[in-house]
Amino acid sequence: MRKMLNVLYVTNPEAYLFKDGENLVVKASDQEVFRIPIHYLEGIITFGHMGASPALLGMCVEKGVTVSFLTEYGKHLATVQGTPKGNVLLRRKQYRWADSEIESSNLAASFIIGKIANCRTVLRRFISDYGNEVETSEIEEVVKLMAYNVLKLRKVPALDEVRGIEGDTARRYFSVFDQLIVKQKAQFYMRGRNRRPPRDNVNALLSFLYTLLLHETKSALQTVGLDPYVGFLHRDRPGRLGLALDLMEEFRPYMADRLALTMINRQQLTDRDFILQESGGVIMTETARKKVLEAWQKRKQEELTHPILNEKIKVGLLPYAQALLLARHLRGDIARYPPFIWK
Repeated sequence: MRKMLNVLYVTNPEAYLFKDGENLVVKASDQEVFRIPIHYLEGIITFGHMGASPALLGMCVEKGVTVSFLTEYGKHLATVQGTPKGNVLLRRKQYRWADSEIESSNLAASFIIGKIANCRTVLRRFISDYGNEVETSEIEEVVKLMAYNVLKLRKVPALDEVRGIEGDTARRYFSVFDQLIVKQKAQFYMRGRNRRPPRDNVNALLSFLYTLLLHETKSALQTVGLDPYVGFLHRDRPGRLGLALDLMEEFRPYMADRLALTMINRQQLTDRDFILQESGGVIMTETARKKVLEAWQKRKQEELTHPILNEKIKVGLLPYAQALLLARHLRGDIARYPPFIWK
């Protein structure tokens, strides 16, 4: 199993990154604030910062460290990376399957089965934990709908129907998400999913976490030799990480939604950690991003037994494990792609 290295997150908008020998150095206000040997890193994510030196970017390309540039909202701007890894025959198979309605439907259905099953577990665990304290009848109805939609997906409907089931289930899931927030209700609420920019604290937090998760899935796919831009559920669009978006669907509830709810309900984040801009968009403060990144890295270090591989792995390696299974399926080593389903 792949060793989990570190991802460096740069949130200070005044930060500038440069190379010093074999080290990456971060400078802010003409002062060095951080230094790390490049071989300790597998990725760098920057949020609206000043830039990076050409020498540093060259070293990152040479050492296989992916550098992603994002806006303060988390919108992807650009990525710097080295030569794609893996067997070109695997990528050609991926492209052929992406052009096939049947193969795309099969894989899309698997991804969304994983997503819906894991969303259902989030809701069921809430009912188990809080069912004696709050009204949960509406949540229980959504849980039943999700079980029905999983059964429909197992019959592998047409690709547009898969997308329709996913969209409808997501709307129903987020329609009850607000009920899962039991603390700070006046400051943290969900009136549906919104983004670009997010319009409330909860959506700002979820968007930030989904951005982190997208980077993890993109890196995992590149590691096993797949093209993160060519997906089966998410169709091709310039600059869109189609396959990374496909693969991350099954991890959203387990890795991102749960963490967001935990940080809100434990009051690890407060209203002071968010800024409402004149445009109506909400962004997180630098302090808040650091809190979330610390919790995210801690979450990635937790361990679980993978339900398919039957190995104990760190949560941070889940995207890699699933990318590996997807590559095996494309090669024909396994008959079907088994999504990650959290029990």
